[in-house]
Amino acid sequence: MGVTKTEHYTDKQNSNAILIRALAHPARIAIIEYLIKVDSCICSDIVGELPLSQPTVSQHLKELKTAGIIKGNIEGNSICYCLDEKVMGKLIAYFTSISNQLEKKKNSCC
Repeated sequence: MGVTKTEHYTDKQNSNAILIRALAHPARIAIIEYLIKVDSCICSDIVGELPLSQPTVSQHLKELKTAGIIKGNIEGNSICYCLDEKVMGKLIAYFTSISNQLEKKKNSCC
């Protein structure tokens, strides 16, 4: 597969792709769902919730943080993670826009 030529797409398309790519793993979805449930937590709490090793959970947290989906604040020797509501709002707006467009075209395709 060739190299993606991101310069051919809008900034918004590239930004959405980064966010959606970060969601493309069930462990990351589980982390997001857990953070929604508890509001914020430290990495060891997440490790206790998932059937994954601490280094694997840390790697998934890193991917989510790099994409901007989660934020992390240092508290003592630990990092407390929470969802970035602004970024989650962008995802919601994107999928809502798609849903609205599909609703308008309802039954007019194939």
